[in-house]
Amino acid sequence: MQTDTHPLRLGMAMWSHSQWRDTVYGGKHETAERLARYSEIFSTVEGNTTFYATPSQAIAQDWSQAVANDFRFTFKFPQEITHKQQLRHCSQELRTFLHNMSPLMEKTGIWKIQLPKFFGPTELPLLQAFISKLPRDMNIGVEVRHDAFFAKGTDEQQLNRLLMDHGANRIIMDSRPVFAAPPDTPAIIDAQKKKPRVPVHAIATAKHPVIRFIGHPGLDANNDFFYSWIGKICQWMADGCQPYLFIHTPDNIEAPILARELYRQLSDHWRQLHKTQLPSIKTPTPPESDQLGLDL
Repeated sequence: MQTDTHPLRLGMAMWSHSQWRDTVYGGKHETAERLARYSEIFSTVEGNTTFYATPSQAIAQDWSQAVANDFRFTFKFPQEITHKQQLRHCSQELRTFLHNMSPLMEKTGIWKIQLPKFFGPTELPLLQAFISKLPRDMNIGVEVRHDAFFAKGTDEQQLNRLLMDHGANRIIMDSRPVFAAPPDTPAIIDAQKKKPRVPVHAIATAKHPVIRFIGHPGLDANNDFFYSWIGKICQWMADGCQPYLFIHTPDNIEAPILARELYRQLSDHWRQLHKTQLPSIKTPTPPESDQLGLDL
């Protein structure tokens, strides 16, 4: 994999959203163009689709060709492996997944193991065995849901030590903002039902700490929640880490707007500390047909 010069990677929960015409895609576009347009603005994305089904190698090749060489996907291992098999007896499923995803190996920054809530401390040997089977050049992220891994006790210490020993990143879910919102819309109700409500333990167990920030629908209401992240992320970057920051909102319509604002705050703080600029986020460029006023 080529040298990665991004000090921080910023992205969304997806690359395709019908309501992102102006905020991401720059106007009229074909659905097939969305990934390419998205990758011109943001430097990473959560590839959650692989959690539900493994794409064909041809589709993986299409995704790879749609983005520039310096873009980085993140993809979840299939739920067949992580939830149904619980990392056991899944050698064939793993081989199929890695084979089909092979066109994306060079452009995937983190391969994510999302574990179910019932995967607890007694299952840690399974996690260790599974990670040990993976190619050494794969950057791994692990997201846990079991309460014991958030209790700051021996179980959490053992998890963190396991991740550190294997150079795996702990994925940090910050759902405080969305749970601070009143459940007064279907999108908020759905998000509060699906997203885990777990404590925020901001720890870097490897070089690519991952933050999943589940935003409040009132965009300004996120500032207080993000304030502590500004210092932590800047500290990680100064220490030589490359964080991955993913911004969500309940329906994700305004997630790109929120991402730009939070990144601005982060950039301002970094500039004050280090007198240097973080890379800017590009503004969506309307396609030529839009600029000419053509109705195609």
